[in-house]
Amino acid sequence: MTLTRVIARFAFAAALTTIVATPRSAAAQIQMWDVGLKVGAEAPAAVVERLDGGTVNLADFYGRQPVVLEFWATWCPLCRKLEPSLQAAREKYDGKVTYVSVGVPANQTPEKQKAYVEDRKLTGVFTFDRSSAAMKAFAVPHTSYIVVVGTDRRVAYTGVGDDQDIDAVLAKLGTP
Repeated sequence: MTLTRVIARFAFAAALTTIVATPRSAAAQIQMWDVGLKVGAEAPAAVVERLDGGTVNLADFYGRQPVVLEFWATWCPLCRKLEPSLQAAREKYDGKVTYVSVGVPANQTPEKQKAYVEDRKLTGVFTFDRSSAAMKAFAVPHTSYIVVVGTDRRVAYTGVGDDQDIDAVLAKLGTP
C-alpha cells in the first residue's frame, strides 16, 4: 500500500470519526464549506463501475436534469438512516431527477453492494468507485456525503449526515 493511500484512508477514518462523534443535529447540517466541493463549482467527471455491468462517467448524467449523488457504503450507519428519505425523494421526483449512488471501496465489494440494493429494492443508478477516482474528484470527506448538481452542471448543494433535506434542495432548484 502506498503512503498516499495510507494517508487517504487515515483522513477518511478521521473525518468519519469526527462526524459520528458530533451531535446529531450538528452533523446532519454540516455544509462542506472547507472540505468537499464548493457550492457553485463545476461538477467533475469520474469514471465508475455500474453495479449492473460496465462503466459510466458521472459527467454523462449532468445537464438534462438535476443529479443527486450519494457516496455510501453498506456498513455506514448515517447512510442507512438517510436511505428512507432518499428513497422517498426518488419516488417523488421519478423521471425528473437522476439519482446516482456511488459505493465507496472501503471494506466493500460491488457484489456486496448489489446484494444490499436488491434486498432493499432501492431504485436509481448504483455504481462502485473501485479506484476511488470519484472520491478524489468530489473531495469526499466520508460516507453519507451528498452532492446535488443542477442542470447547469454546477454544484448546488453538498452535505453530510442522516437527515439532509434533499426534497428542499430540489424544490429550491425549481424541480417540479
